[in-house]
Parts: sequence; C-alpha cells; structure tokens
Amino acid sequence: MSDAYVIEVSSRTAGIVVRDGRNFCFHAAHRDFHSLERRTFASLVAAQKAAKSCAEQIRKLMG
Repeated sequence: MSDAYVIEVSSRTAGIVVRDGRNFCFHAAHRDFHSLERRTFASLVAAQKAAKSCAEQIRKLMG
C-alpha cells in the first residue's frame, strides 16, 4: 500500500497527504491550500473534505 496520495479538488492538485503512523499529514501544492499545511487527518476522506471546504471558502471570498 502506498504511503503518499495526491488530493485534487475540481481537477486541481491541492496537495499531497503522507501517511504518518495512523494519520495522514497534508502538504499543500498551492498557496490556496496553505491553511492545511502540516495538518494531520485521521483518513484520506477527511483530508479530501478539508481541501474541498478550503476551496469553497476561497471561492466565496473571490465572489
């Protein structure tokens, strides 16, 4: 099983999550997702949801 996964939101690379024991550590690939940098998540699904939420917040701010 792989220990690193790419997280994409709307066909855009948000970052990479790397397994860290039982958790996954997020590494942002774009400044829009910097607020998630080095945050840990219990699952890949949780990391994906956080990235999607982050993208939605940015869209709201941009109008």
